[in-house]
This record gives sequence, structure tokens and C-alpha cells, in this order.
Amino acid sequence: QVQLVESGGGLVQAGGSLRLSCAASGRSFSNYGMGWFRQAPGKEREFVAAISWSGGSAYFAESVKGRFTISRDNSENTVYLQMNSLKPEDTAVYYCAADRTPRLPAPSAVAGLYDYWGQGTQVTVSS
Repeated sequence: QVQLVESGGGLVQAGGSLRLSCAASGRSFSNYGMGWFRQAPGKEREFVAAISWSGGSAYFAESVKGRFTISRDNSENTVYLQMNSLKPEDTAVYYCAADRTPRLPAPSAVAGLYDYWGQGTQVTVSS
């Protein structure tokens, strides 16, 4: 069992930056692909970014490409989402998720393939 706890959300003005963290419990963190998803009010949960178990492969939604980066520190059991040039449409609850299955060539963008989820952290971008 893996527990995921997100932090770092908050209120920021458009054009600003936030860094989300997701701390994982458990000894197998370094074996898991990790993803970030988000859900805005009245909308479906959508993929944001994912990173492979080694950190060597990352994948981004088109809407955040060039603005967001994802990284991980396996020694700290933590994955990060650096969000720059934030826009009001980035407002959502952000969730991190862990995928037990190694996937090639890139980590998955499909929410249903992730096995563990955090409780989410709110990001609000004001215009």
C-alpha cells in the first residue's frame, strides 16, 4: 500500500509560479511511475504530467507543455510539479498518483491505470 500526500497548492496571480510536492510512503516508490492530474469544478479529471520510475522519461499534456515541469527525488520519496506562467484556466484540484506497472516508452496519461491517489491540493490562479 502506498499513501500519497500533496502539498504546495495555494492562490497565485496569473503569470506566477507554484511548486507542488507529493510525498509517498512505502519502500517501492522508486519502482512506480508517477503522474499529476487535475480536476476543475464541473469538469472531468484530466492528465497534466507523468514521470517514469527512473525520472528518465516525462510526458506532458499539451495545455501545460513548456510551462510545467515534473521531477522526482527517489531518495526522498517525493515527486514535484513546477508550474510556471500560470493561467486562470490552470485553477483546479491537483492530484498525484502512482502506477505500479512499469510502462514503456513513457509513463501513462490514463487515470484508470494508476493504482494509488493522493487527496489533492487546490491551486487557484487569479486573473
